[in-house]
Amino acid sequence: MKKAFIQKLLSLGLAMVLGLSLTACSGGSSSATADSAGSSASEAESSESASSAAAESQEAASESVAEETAGESTGAAETESTEATAASGESDLAAIQEKGTLVVGITNFEPMDYQDENGDWIGFDADLAKQFAEYLGVEVEFSEITWDYKVMELEAGNIDCVWNGMTLTDEVTSAMATSTPYCTNYQVLVYPAASAADFEGLTSLEGLNIAVESGSAGEDAAEALGASTIPVQSQANTLMEVAAGTSDAAVIDVLMAAAMTGEGTSYADLAYSVNLNEAQGLESEQYGVGFRQGSDLVDEFNAFWAEKVADGTVEEIANTYGLQDAVILE
Repeated sequence: MKKAFIQKLLSLGLAMVLGLSLTACSGGSSSATADSAGSSASEAESSESASSAAAESQEAASESVAEETAGESTGAAETESTEATAASGESDLAAIQEKGTLVVGITNFEPMDYQDENGDWIGFDADLAKQFAEYLGVEVEFSEITWDYKVMELEAGNIDCVWNGMTLTDEVTSAMATSTPYCTNYQVLVYPAASAADFEGLTSLEGLNIAVESGSAGEDAAEALGASTIPVQSQANTLMEVAAGTSDAAVIDVLMAAAMTGEGTSYADLAYSVNLNEAQGLESEQYGVGFRQGSDLVDEFNAFWAEKVADGTVEEIANTYGLQDAVILE
């Protein structure tokens, strides 16, 4: 009986211990589950927060890029608009009248542009340039240029026109706006008068060292006829080369050759002959005045020229410089 009672107590105690253990386990499991749930919730909140922040950052970046792109587009549009406005509203005439001067690009080229004993520019072109400036209501300014750079000087705005016995070649007319032709011309060979027999009647310049103005119609003609060319800065300088014996001959415009070589000139020991245009089967050349492409000065010049032909001014000046047979009066 006693033994049975003790066994009962032991069984009851064991049951209580087992119950407490189960409760503890259950509590731990619940705590772990709660902790796990809390952790998952926290992670979910963190993930959601990170996703939200990333979305906000991406949206801000997109807005920034959009604003930058819009700004660039607006800037480009404004630049293009400004350029278009400038191009459409540009007037060389207005600019010249505003500054009060017409800058004429020239070289030393008698009888077109050259200096008298006082250093003043005179010549057929120079005299008419002065009258054209007066016609426009401004002063004239002459600027000596390197002939090979005439287009660059014009486009850079350093000069307003090229007015210097300029032959209207394809190269010139494609790079400039040009006036009505005002003089005829052709290229000739200039050589020492004492050696005239060696040069007269030539149809080829092969084997000869020929001085030419760089970028001129004379250079084109000499090269076309097989010469070895020696480019110099101006046509006047080609005569110096021949006189000094550093070139066999020179190719220049007949109008300069007539004015600057032979008896009574600075180069009395030089002579000229051989129409190089005829030697190439080409027609005579024509002179014109060059302006920037699209310039409104072309129409102004043509109107001026027609007026001065009509009142006899052009013919009078042509006679002064011996160009009565070359000037175009039609």
